[in-house]
Amino acid sequence: MRHETVPAGKRKAVNLSIDAEVLAAARAAGINMSRVTEQALRLATKHELEARWREENRDWIDAHNRWIEENGIPLSHLPAL
Repeated sequence: MRHETVPAGKRKAVNLSIDAEVLAAARAAGINMSRVTEQALRLATKHELEARWREENRDWIDAHNRWIEENGIPLSHLPAL
């Protein structure tokens, strides 16, 4: 299953509300909060888009799985190379 990812682009300053203890611990650990936040948002976006794709294609996926259950995997009788 192929899903588009969010391409890298121009950075934009934003305001976020983050738990003060988490913020202090991240700063003390020397964590680049912008980078971690961006990575987390990319991952969350990817997961959400995948979930939406699965929901939008649920009927086809179910039909395909039923066909495989009834007919087996095509060409599975051939020897592996």
